[in-house]
Amino acid sequence: NGVITELGVLGGADLDAEGRWLVPGLWDQHVHFSQWAQSRQRVDLAAAGSAAEAAAIMAAAPRPLAGLVLVGGGFRDGLWPGAPTADVLDAVLPDLPVVLISGDLHSCWLNSRAMQRFGATTSLVREEECFAVVRALDDVPEAVLDAWVAEAAHAAAARGVVGIVDLEMSWGVDHWLRRREAGLAALRVRTGIYPHLLDRAIEAGLRTGDALADLVEVGPFKIITDGSLNTRTAFCHDPYPGTGDRGLLTVPTDELETWLTRATGAGLVPAVHAIGDDANTLALDVFARLGVGGRIEHAQLLTDADLARFAVLGVAASVQPEHLLDDRDVADHYWAGRTGRAFPLRSLLDAGARLLLGSDAPVAPLDPWIAMAAAVTRTRDGRAPWHPEQRITPAEALAASVESMIAVGQPADLVLVDRDPLAAGGDGLRTMPVALTVLAGTVTHSAL
Repeated sequence: NGVITELGVLGGADLDAEGRWLVPGLWDQHVHFSQWAQSRQRVDLAAAGSAAEAAAIMAAAPRPLAGLVLVGGGFRDGLWPGAPTADVLDAVLPDLPVVLISGDLHSCWLNSRAMQRFGATTSLVREEECFAVVRALDDVPEAVLDAWVAEAAHAAAARGVVGIVDLEMSWGVDHWLRRREAGLAALRVRTGIYPHLLDRAIEAGLRTGDALADLVEVGPFKIITDGSLNTRTAFCHDPYPGTGDRGLLTVPTDELETWLTRATGAGLVPAVHAIGDDANTLALDVFARLGVGGRIEHAQLLTDADLARFAVLGVAASVQPEHLLDDRDVADHYWAGRTGRAFPLRSLLDAGARLLLGSDAPVAPLDPWIAMAAAVTRTRDGRAPWHPEQRITPAEALAASVESMIAVGQPADLVLVDRDPLAAGGDGLRTMPVALTVLAGTVTHSAL
C-alpha cells in the first residue's frame, strides 16, 4: 500500500546499501514544471553579462524548426551596462522570432519578429505581458511537451525528489491526469490553481489535498501580488536607490482579500507570491484579517516586525534559497543597507516560522540538494558567504525539504545517498550522489 511496514537494517539478498545514508523522500515546494521541462530544451543565458553577450549566445544557437520561436532563458539584466532592446537582437537575428525569458520569469525580451508575433508594443515586457508571452510559448504539441515533462520528472527522481508543488498558470488538473493515465509515475504532484481558473476549480468542487488520481492531488490557490527584485518590480516600503519607484503591487490589498476569502471558503489553501517587504506586510495583513493560514511564496525581503507574524498566523514561508545567490549582487545594488533582511532564513526559523524549501524551477534548478546547500552556506563558487548570520543547519534544511519520516506507517518515500547529509558541507550537499529513490515503495531511480 506504499507505506513503511517495518524498520530494520537495509541490506541482504535484495539490496546492499553498503553503508549509505537513508533519508525521507525530497520535495520541491515551488516549481513551474512545464516551463522547467521546456527550459531544459532552451538556450541557457545564465552566463550573459550584457545584452550584447546574450544576443551573441542566441546567434550561435541551433535554429528551431520552421514556424517555431527561438527561445532562451535565464538572463539577468539588473546590472547590465546596456538595455536589452529589439535592435540588439535584430542585429544578429533579424529573420525569425526570438524570445528571451529572464531568470526570474518576470520579464521577456523580444526581437522585432517576436514583437509582431505576440502583439507586443515594446521589446522588454514585464509581469502580466511577460506571462502572456510565456503562456503562448507553452503552446507546443501535447505529445512533445509530455515527453519533455517525463524526461524532467525522471531527472528529478534521480536527485531524490518524490514530490512537487506545480504552480504552472495553466489548468494542470487535465495535464497531470493525462500524464498519469499515460503511465508517468515518477513524482507525487500537487497542481496549483490561479485566479483566472478559480471559478472552474470551485465549479468542479476541488479542494486543496483532494486526490485526483494516484500520486496527483489538488494543490494551493496561487496568486501573484508583486514582481521580482531583478526586474525591480518587487513592491517595497522604500524606493529603489535613485528613484521614487517602490516597485509594482499587481494585486491591490482589497482585491487580494476578496480572492483569498473566496478561495479559502471553497477549501483551497492560499499561496501568495510576495517578494518585496511591503508586499509581504500587506499579504500578512490579509491573512491576519481573514484568520486563515497558508503560504507566502518567496518571502524574500522582510521587515523585522513581520518575522514573527508567520508563526503567529500559521503562514508557512515557501522559500527558494538558491535565489539568494542569484540575487545577491542585484540586492546589494538595489537594496543596499537592507540586505540583512533579504532571505532571512535563520531569523524566520528563530521566530518559529515553518520553512518550505523549493527551487521555483526554471528560475533555479529543480534539485533540493542545491537549495539545501544555499540555505546552509549562503555561498557558491568560492565567494564569501552572503550574510552568514542567516545560515541554517543541514538538519533544518533537510527538515524543510521533506514531508515524511522514516517510521512505520509513513509513506515509503525514501532516498539512499552516498554521503551523510548532516555533515557533507556545502559542496558535498550541492553535488550529493543519489544512489536510490523510492516512491510509495516503488523504485523510481537506481544507481546501485
